[in-house]
Amino acid sequence: MVFWGLFVTALMPVLKVLIITALGTLLALNRFDILNKDARMHLNNMVYYVFVPAISISTLAEAITFKSLVMLWFMPVNILLTFIIGSALGWLLIKITRAPPHLHGLVVLGCCAAGNLGNMPLIILPAICKQRSGPFGDEDVCTKKGMAYSSLSMALGNIYIWTYVYNLVRVSSCKNSKANEVDDSPMNPKSLLETNLENTSACPAGPLVSAENISQTIDCANGLDIEAARTEGVAKVTKQEKALKMLKKLEKNINLKALLAPATIGSIIGLIIGVIPLFKKALVGENAPLHIIEDSISMLGDAAIPAVTLLVGANLASGLKASSIQFSVIIGIIVVRYIALPAFGVGILKGAIYIGLIPSDPLYKFLLLLQYALPPAVTISTITQLFGAGVVECSVVMLATYVCASASLTLWSTFFIWLVL
Repeated sequence: MVFWGLFVTALMPVLKVLIITALGTLLALNRFDILNKDARMHLNNMVYYVFVPAISISTLAEAITFKSLVMLWFMPVNILLTFIIGSALGWLLIKITRAPPHLHGLVVLGCCAAGNLGNMPLIILPAICKQRSGPFGDEDVCTKKGMAYSSLSMALGNIYIWTYVYNLVRVSSCKNSKANEVDDSPMNPKSLLETNLENTSACPAGPLVSAENISQTIDCANGLDIEAARTEGVAKVTKQEKALKMLKKLEKNINLKALLAPATIGSIIGLIIGVIPLFKKALVGENAPLHIIEDSISMLGDAAIPAVTLLVGANLASGLKASSIQFSVIIGIIVVRYIALPAFGVGILKGAIYIGLIPSDPLYKFLLLLQYALPPAVTISTITQLFGAGVVECSVVMLATYVCASASLTLWSTFFIWLVL
């Protein structure tokens, strides 16, 4: 009876997600054509620039304090482990299935490494807290903490996706582009050299100094600075100039504009308000003099969860199209995300609890475990569109993994609730 009670508790939020997701898919079909491509673009902009930053600001400002933030230090480590382990398992999947090169980074590694760390916890945790006789105590307290934990998870997930996964996909896409161009060129050393030089300059992370700007180099065996020929003479490259060039290269590779997404900026603002008592007293609470601002932001944030869930369903409609992706690749991604990664997560959490790295809050432990069992991040679709490869294949993977998530998330959530209580 205990198992079935936990099973029903875990099933209800997943069913809510499925119903709203199915509605989004239905509205995106050509027969209804409500959430068509243009409508999805406009709604996605509202979610990206308004709703998600608003919910991040309101939940973090209300629930996070400096003390609680210190207690949550293990969450960024835990999320990093999900990305690293997922990438390693994705690499093994590539070797086993012999997936096409253009899918290595765009689908296999990306979908295996990056879970939906923002949208799904924002939906699942409050839904579990609102169940009758919820397993995590008082509904209001549970919901407040759950939203704060989920918002922090979303902010950290955005940072990792736009640094780790983005560059993983960029490197894979660039290598695949080079290979295709080289294969089409005549097989002689001169043409291959010219092609490689052209591809190197076209790659997003190109060399710091181009070949035509370098007219002279000296022996570097003794660690001397590189000397570059300039129009008016030869000048030494100072250490400061080298550091500046390295920073510019880092900025290009990391894509700071994408890294500082509105959701991340909203999370930073929410953390600042929550951590600094002066701001919190002025904005948060019924007696706060500026509480009308926080209430307005909170009202906007309430639209984030239904809008995001509808968009997930609408984007999955693209997965109904035919694709040449191997069936073994789809099955492999499902096994990695829904069997292997959660198993690793249980072991990691058990070890962290044994060492004493995690506080005794059951809801916090549940979220840490849930981060290993989530379906792939919807942002992967955005990244595939950015690089123009594997778009249809990614939609097929998303459709298959989100369909399987209904059963997987229910079973794993049931087990996780039992484990942390």
